[in-house]
This record gives sequence, structure tokens and C-alpha cells, in this order.
Amino acid sequence: MFATPAFAQAAGGGAAAFTSFVPLILIFGIMYFLLIRPQQKKLKEHKALVEALRRGDQVLTQGGIVGKVTHVNEDGTIIVEIADNVKVKIVKATIVSVMNKTEPAAA
Repeated sequence: MFATPAFAQAAGGGAAAFTSFVPLILIFGIMYFLLIRPQQKKLKEHKALVEALRRGDQVLTQGGIVGKVTHVNEDGTIIVEIADNVKVKIVKATIVSVMNKTEPAAA
């Protein structure tokens, strides 16, 4: 007598399984547009900023050092002059922003 209703409830579970995953899919979609996508965009902008560095740019590092780029190396580093005759070698990825951009030389 009690077994019959239990079998009747378990018979139509195909559609219920899909509807239980809909909230998870919606949460993932919201997380993608609110967290993952903006972070990827910010990373892409930073990479473009670092690739566009050239001699004469005034830059700000993550450590708060402001200096003028004197040489751009191919190994991912730059030489920055922070005072008269004081030059430091800095990794390009630690550049936060370019404060003053130099104009490209006229060809």
C-alpha cells in the first residue's frame, strides 16, 4: 500500500533534474559577467600598456616609484631613472600606469 505512491513519484524525474541545474547555470553566468570578464579586460589593458612602453615615458611602479624610462630591454625589464644619475632595473609587469607619454618620433 505504501510502495505504490513512491514508485509513482520517481517515474517523471527527467525534467526535474534539468530544472535543478538551471540556478547553477544562472549563477555561473552572473559570476562570469561580474567577475571573470572584467578581470580579463583589465589584464588585457595592462598588457597593452606594458607593451607600449618606450624611452622617455614617465611611469609609476607598484612600489610607488616614479621615474623616467631610459631603456627598454627585450627580456621583460626596463631601466628607469628615478633621480639624477640614479637608474634602476624594473620588471615591466610592475608598471601600474604611465603618467606622461612621449610622442613617437616623426618619420
